This record gives sequence, C-alpha cells and structure tokens, in this order.
Amino acid sequence: MAGMCPGTPDYTARIDVKREQPMREVFRRHALCVALAASVLAPGSAAAAGHNQFKDLLDKAKQAAKAQVNGDAQGSKLPGSDIAAGLKEALAKGTTKAINSLGREGGFSNNAKVRIPLPGKLEQAGKLARELGQGAKVDAFELSLNRAAEKAVPQVADIFGNAIRKMTLQDARGILSGGDHAATDFFRRVAGDDLAARIRPIVAEATDKVGVTRKYKAFMSGSSGGALGNALGSLGALGGGHASKESGSLDLDDYVTRKTMDGLFTEIGDEEQSIRQNPAARTTDLLRKVFGGG
Repeated sequence: MAGMCPGTPDYTARIDVKREQPMREVFRRHALCVALAASVLAPGSAAAAGHNQFKDLLDKAKQAAKAQVNGDAQGSKLPGSDIAAGLKEALAKGTTKAINSLGREGGFSNNAKVRIPLPGKLEQAGKLARELGQGAKVDAFELSLNRAAEKAVPQVADIFGNAIRKMTLQDARGILSGGDHAATDFFRRVAGDDLAARIRPIVAEATDKVGVTRKYKAFMSGSSGGALGNALGSLGALGGGHASKESGSLDLDDYVTRKTMDGLFTEIGDEEQSIRQNPAARTTDLLRKVFGGG
C-alpha cells in the first residue's frame, strides 16, 4: 500500500516534486484511503465504540480534501485577466451596494453595525445628560454625526472606482487565494489614506449642513443650568473645553471621517464574504467563473 495514501514517502514525493498528478486521481486516492481507514474500524473491532465518531471525522476530512482540490483546479484554470476582472467586479459590486445602503437617510443611524456613537471622550457626558433628563440633546447630536456620514458617502464612489482600477494582476491573485476579507483589506491598505484625505472635506461640509457644530454647542452648553449645566461645563474639557467641531483633542470632522470609512469597509467586507461563501450572491457570469458556479 506504499505510495497510496497521503503521508507515505512515495506519494508525498510525487506531489511535492512533479505536481503533475491529475486532480481526479488525487481525490480518488483520498477516497480510497478514507474507505480503508473506515474498514479498519468496522463494528466488532477493538475500536468499534468510537467507530461512528471517527467515521464522521474521516468524512469531514474527505470533504475538505475534495473542496481543496476543486478550489485549486478552479483557480489554476483561470487566465489572469479573468481573475483580475472578476475581483474588480466583486469590489465594484461590494462598493456599489455599500454606497447605496449607507448613502441615504438612516443608512448609518439605523444600522447597528455601523451607527456612529458619541466620541469616546463624550460618552460620560452623554450618559450624565441622559440621567438628568437631557437625552434629546444627546440624541440630536449623535444623529447629526450619522447624518453627516450619510451625506458624505454618495460622493466617494469615484474614489473607490479609481482604487479598483489600480489593482494589479499580482494583487488579484493574492486576493483570490486570501481570506474572506482579503479584497477589502487590500482596499483599506492601498486606498485608505487617499480616501481619508478626500472624504474629510466632504464630511466637513456635510457636518456644517446638518448642524453638527450647533448641536454640539447645545449638547455641551448646559443651557438648562443647575446640576446639568455644571456637570457638562466640567466635562466640556473632555472635548477641549470649546463648543466647536474641532476642539482641542476632539476633532469631530476627523472622527466622522474615520467612522464613515469604517462603515464603508464593514459593508464592503460583508458583501465580499457573501460573494465568496454564498453562490447566490454571484450574480454575474464573471463572478461565477472566478468564485465558482455553486
């Protein structure tokens, strides 16, 4: 039986050195090894008590081996142009869906995964304000941050498009063999700084339009006086002590910019994972060609 099952010297040498054995033959040998191993544990043997559990493990190993063979064969047969085009289409699909989902009223504020909360420096002030009956001010300020992100998102489609077009064949091959979020991680790594530089001024304009500064002032002013006014006055130092979008250590435009990007990449990553794992999400012939027809 030497050379028949994976792990024996003869078999390993042929796989490692020649790399020419037909995939169907590789799988046939895996299946035969599984059958032989299972027969050793037939009922009545000394290991009969663990037969079913071990057989389940063998079945899973068999399925994993088959999936690996099929996946390798799928990728090896595709020309580089198809791989690159397929991945660019997947990214375009993911970004389009993310922009359409997030770039509308409620896109951030009604989505628990990407909703922009109060900046960490203001969480304590927000909690105190709610306890003192001023939750409406907190809600208005927090909603204004999300509205700014929602207004900024539709204006960055061209930036994502430029990043997609810059993808090289080498990038594409690495992404195809990578994890569920490999393309999204590539996106963040390659285009993150440029996106931030472009998104920030859009966010700054959007925060003005939705009144972030005004709502920030209302939130931090403690206009109701008494305990709330004193408390928020002392907590104002957490935001730099000034009622401004950009107050000392707290830069609201920068905060919303980062959270906007995080939300976009979260949505794009979810779509990428869906395309990789769910055949129904591969809605074009090219996507099915690159990621499998399901």
